[in-house]
Amino acid sequence: MNQDLSIVSLILNASWVVQGVVLLLVGVSIASWAAIFRKIVALKRAQLLNDEFDREFWSGTSLNDLFAGAAQNAKHSGAMERIFASGMREYQKLRERQINDAGTLLDGARRAMRASYQRELDAIESNLSFLATVGSVSPYVGLFGTVWGIMHAFTGLAALEQVTLATVAPGIAEALVATAIGLFAAIPAVVAYNRFSHDIDRIANRLETFIEEFSNILQRNLGAQSPSGH
Repeated sequence: MNQDLSIVSLILNASWVVQGVVLLLVGVSIASWAAIFRKIVALKRAQLLNDEFDREFWSGTSLNDLFAGAAQNAKHSGAMERIFASGMREYQKLRERQINDAGTLLDGARRAMRASYQRELDAIESNLSFLATVGSVSPYVGLFGTVWGIMHAFTGLAALEQVTLATVAPGIAEALVATAIGLFAAIPAVVAYNRFSHDIDRIANRLETFIEEFSNILQRNLGAQSPSGH
């Protein structure tokens, strides 16, 4: 007696619990792939905008002109430009309040940049926790479906007088489908999470380096009493 052991047939003939687990995992897999593609686009855009501002920053343009450009381009600026704008804004506010102490000015600008840096990092890391959850939980959800499916299969076999491999195989196969789909959902999420974590660490290091470099420029300008250029 020929039996259809295709994936679709196994799922359609599985118990409702296994079918529910499979549907859940398929939905989670689709959501994780959507998050992966969104994150790829977001990280590429972030790196491109940071590259553009970095070139402009070191091109010799004055700080005031850069700040004016950042204010006009606030909606479309990158993380590095927004961090620069935060530091420069706080620096100018303190100057307007007739604060001339170099330490106070520099400390205020650094605090503003650090706060902006943390906001930018939180935004860049969005959806990473979801991918980590998918990668760690999906195999166990699939395993639950497999265990339930095997229990259901052996319960059905208990009523048979003669059990052969042909009678056991379909039930075991449909149960193992849940584990396979769980791994299918988990593996891309884990790979993407590790890759994105590496890319985000590089972006974070670059932003921290920029904060230090800009702080040094402000310190030199304070020493020369010339905050308009660098």
